[in-house]
Amino acid sequence: MNKTVEWIALGLFALAIVHTFSTKFFERLAHERPVHAGMWHLLGEVEVVFGFWATVLVIVMAVLLGTKEATGYVDSRDYTEPMFVFAIMVIAGSRAILHLSRAMVTRTVAWLPVPRAVGLHFLTLSLVPLLGSLITEPAAMTLAALMLRDQVYRHPVSTKLKYVTLGVLFVNVSIGGTLTQFAAPPVLMVADTWNWDLLHMLSNFGWKATLAVIVNASAAAFVFRRELAALPPARERSSKPMTGAVLAVHVLLLGGVVAFSHHPPVFLGLLLLFLGLAVAYPQFQDRLMLREGLLVAFFLAGLVVLGGQQQWWLDPLLRRMSADMVYFGATGLTAFTDNAALTYLASLVEGLSDEFKYSVVAGAVTGGGLTVIANAPNPAGFSILRRHFDDESIHPLGLLAAALLPTLVAMLAFRLL
Repeated sequence: MNKTVEWIALGLFALAIVHTFSTKFFERLAHERPVHAGMWHLLGEVEVVFGFWATVLVIVMAVLLGTKEATGYVDSRDYTEPMFVFAIMVIAGSRAILHLSRAMVTRTVAWLPVPRAVGLHFLTLSLVPLLGSLITEPAAMTLAALMLRDQVYRHPVSTKLKYVTLGVLFVNVSIGGTLTQFAAPPVLMVADTWNWDLLHMLSNFGWKATLAVIVNASAAAFVFRRELAALPPARERSSKPMTGAVLAVHVLLLGGVVAFSHHPPVFLGLLLLFLGLAVAYPQFQDRLMLREGLLVAFFLAGLVVLGGQQQWWLDPLLRRMSADMVYFGATGLTAFTDNAALTYLASLVEGLSDEFKYSVVAGAVTGGGLTVIANAPNPAGFSILRRHFDDESIHPLGLLAAALLPTLVAMLAFRLL
């Protein structure tokens, strides 16, 4: 690829990162300059950022290299993950799946010696992220965010509670998917290449991640126990009761999408079947998350296009690091680029030690909650919850600050245990 294009791509990637920290600026412009308010609102949507700058990159490539070269590059990218996240968000966000998830958490909370609202908060931040090791992290993020929306964010709670809950959610989902080799995107990128199976994940990552998830969720629930205990119980918004057949069909469709997560024609076909059933039986559905899912897919697709041009500097940077350095380097770099991209690059390097492999993956999942772009499921949770924050936006520095302590807990678990 042309060296000039690589440098331009790096510059656009940096601009996209700065843009994610500047969305409130564009929202303010929308109010100050109403003539072009629509454009400023569009640029103020975090989910649009990487798709927008990826479009700029493709236009630049078309001008400098020709249309054939530009479209060839776009066609060479793998968009399975954006499509999968879209499909899983729509189905996992359906009324039936939410009903089952709430029932599971509600029955479990009865065993906890704490007020019901505190127990629900704890379980939603611990049990659901760990469930992501089975149903995949994007599905876990979607379910947890929707449940927290109804349990916490719909009520007039403190801004501190909102940000701390979000930070713990992002970190716990990132590390909670490491009990298996197929649920967390950064693990999935290396599992086959490095021959990591279920036993390897449980013995090297799973038990440590579980401990960190429980500590993080317990700390958040304890600190805000009084505020949480004062919240009214969340209510099911549907009046039509769920039947066993409806629940079974939804579970089968969700399971099919998860099982065929690497086969877009199959899981997209299942999504279309779900949409057909949703139209045929609207009494069993709430508003489908099509808009949110498409925005998140656009965000991730833009990250795929922009991120594909960053290998020229990320690869040598990783090669120069020791096993100890790569853990902290991966944790820091993950905040500015998708963690799956980092582990994918590591999988291309020959002759890595087992310690290096562990460090790069552990570092990638540790830093997965620091920013919205750090982990593929984060934009899903961001999209669901951001309208319940002031000005309907989540400040990136607020998220970073809220995620620091949970990230430190994960670092201690992965480095010292």
